[in-house]
Amino acid sequence: MNPKNVFFVGLIIAASGFISTPIALLAGLAYGLSFAHPYHMDAKKLSTFLLQASVVGLGFGMNLHQVVHAGREGFLYTAVSITCVMILGLTLGRLLKVESTAALLIATGTAICGGSAIAAVGPVAGAGEEEMAVSLGTVFVLNSVALLIFPLIGLSLHLSQNQFGLWSALAIHDTSSVVGATAKYGAQALMVGTTVKLARALWIVPMAFAIAMMKKTKTRIKWPWFILLFALAAVANTYLPLFDHFYPALSKLGETGLTVTLFLIGSGISRTTLKEVGARPLVQGIVLWAIVAVSTLLLIRGGIISI
Repeated sequence: MNPKNVFFVGLIIAASGFISTPIALLAGLAYGLSFAHPYHMDAKKLSTFLLQASVVGLGFGMNLHQVVHAGREGFLYTAVSITCVMILGLTLGRLLKVESTAALLIATGTAICGGSAIAAVGPVAGAGEEEMAVSLGTVFVLNSVALLIFPLIGLSLHLSQNQFGLWSALAIHDTSSVVGATAKYGAQALMVGTTVKLARALWIVPMAFAIAMMKKTKTRIKWPWFILLFALAAVANTYLPLFDHFYPALSKLGETGLTVTLFLIGSGISRTTLKEVGARPLVQGIVLWAIVAVSTLLLIRGGIISI
């Protein structure tokens, strides 16, 4: 079978709207593990753009008042959890003897927003290609697992829409996987998960600045502008009823774009990627993620943190 033809068929199916986000991710993983990706770098760039555009599109389906409420309520949880996860992640890295920069990137990706945080912090931390590949590979593998198992866990534990949205935002690495998992669970879960996760993503900037100061580097830090556009989309949906007939279509485009994004992300995980990750960084990532997932779930089910 021609890898190019298979890739384009998968892309078309993902964009058709006939498959869910978990299925799209599984299809991408099957492709990435079966073929040498002919468009690896192009797919990576496209997935980054599509993720941001899709999040903006989803904003047209959200009410600003609910977004502000969820963002405000989730701010304290985010600040506390980021601090705890960073300390725990770096400690685990030292105990497992993971290379210090890779350990920092894995902790940052787990604490904030996965690949986006690693991509922003990596250059200011002086990370090399291998360290970036190891940390990104670790996070992407765990993201794939989370997207598939979180909805099943949520349903089995009878989590409410708000509980599942908050748990996903606090315990799943990448924004794409948070949106994918919560969209599968329900509209309210999607709103809570997306809003809290995007508020979490804003911490990329202060984190990058702090690391830049410690490393004494002058590398330019990228601001996640798509978060502002997401907020503006919610403003339009709430206060500009004149264009009401356009908003559902734009929101649907966001959902479709996300499905394609997850297929592209899955297709980028190859056997080479899994080999590059290695045992110790993967163990650090798994243990850190398991602690975050279990502790936040217990706190949410116990009513200690809520939206």
